[in-house]
Amino acid sequence: MILETERRAVVEHASELADLTPGRTGNLSVRGSGDDTDAGPGDAFAITPTGVPYDGFDVEDVPVVGTDGERLDGEMAPSSEVPMHSAIYRREDVGAIVHTHSPWATALAVANQPLPPIHYMIVAVGKRVPVAEYAPYGTDELAENIVTAMTEAGSTASLIENHGLVVTAPDLETALENTHHVESLARLYLESRSAGLEPQTLTDDQLETVLEKFESYGQ
Repeated sequence: MILETERRAVVEHASELADLTPGRTGNLSVRGSGDDTDAGPGDAFAITPTGVPYDGFDVEDVPVVGTDGERLDGEMAPSSEVPMHSAIYRREDVGAIVHTHSPWATALAVANQPLPPIHYMIVAVGKRVPVAEYAPYGTDELAENIVTAMTEAGSTASLIENHGLVVTAPDLETALENTHHVESLARLYLESRSAGLEPQTLTDDQLETVLEKFESYGQ
């Protein structure tokens, strides 16, 4: 079975999407080494299947797709957002992708409002979370809009206008954790604004200091 480790990770963590997105609207993927496929090192990924409950599939069901969009393996059809995942994996630093319609982040997305640096934890994904321009879901146009937004903002996450949120990271656990961070910060921002308050934003120098401190954070 190709990309067995990555497919198992998809099965293990897919249920976490239920806490982040309504129905079956989210998806996640994990880049493989590519050593056991014909795609080449790093040029294939395991992704959640389309239209299936998050606890409704097994390892052999998980689709494996090349970064060129070609389906390589798996009993079930892949997520409709394969173009988005394929395009983002052109960035060599990306090892996993989480896409949700989580309510607080999506509230910003439908208002076409980026998430500013109101709290130091935003540096988990960058200095702000931009909004990618709207395009129909599952299209190459949307995929390119997302890549452009993240690249221009220097961010590993992006809101998607009238759609939702996408977060990338070197591994799936970090991508899921940072998805929760963005959703929490979006809630803080919107609740502050709803209370008639104007959240203060951190300066670039303050954010740089946090980034330096994060380099020595953890065990």
